[in-house]
Amino acid sequence: MMPGVPERRTHNYLRHGVTSLFAAFNIADGTVIGQLHRRHRAIEFRKFLTTVDKAVPADLDVHLICDNYATHNTAEIKTWLGRHPRFHIHFTPTGSSWINQVERWFGLLTDKLLRRGVHTTVQALERDIRAWIDTWNTNPRPFTWTKTADEILASLADYLDKIKRPVTEHGAG
Repeated sequence: MMPGVPERRTHNYLRHGVTSLFAAFNIADGTVIGQLHRRHRAIEFRKFLTTVDKAVPADLDVHLICDNYATHNTAEIKTWLGRHPRFHIHFTPTGSSWINQVERWFGLLTDKLLRRGVHTTVQALERDIRAWIDTWNTNPRPFTWTKTADEILASLADYLDKIKRPVTEHGAG
C-alpha cells in the first residue's frame, strides 16, 4: 500500500481453508501458549488444556477465562477438569469479551498479521501464526488496565442508565 491510497479489497475473496487457534495469555508476564487445530471441538480443546497443563509449573493454579462456546463446556471437558483440580474455568458473560485479555491479544494478531495477510494455504497461515507467537514470546508484554475497577463499574452503570431510559415517541400531534 502507498501512503494516501485507500485500502482495496477484491470482490472475489477466496478462502483457502480454516484453522482454529486456542491461546492462553499469561496476564502476569504476557507470554502466550498457542495451539492450532483444523477443527474446533472438545477433543481439540482438551488437547490444548493438556498442553497448558504441561507448560505451567505444577505448583500453580490455572485460571482459564473462556467465552461461552459449547466446546468449552462439554461432558468431556468437565471430566478432564475434574481430574485436574488446579484448573479453574471462568466464563465471560455474553458480550463481555473485553474482560478476557487474550481477546486483546487476538486483536493484535488480527491487526498485525491476519487482516492484510495473504495466505494461499492453511499451512502458510499456520506457519505465520506460529512465527508471530514465537516473536511475541521473545518480548512478551502484559496488558495493563488503565482504569480502576470502580471507574469501569461506574462507566458501565452510566451506560446501563442510558439504555434503560424510556424512549419518547415523536409524531404529529
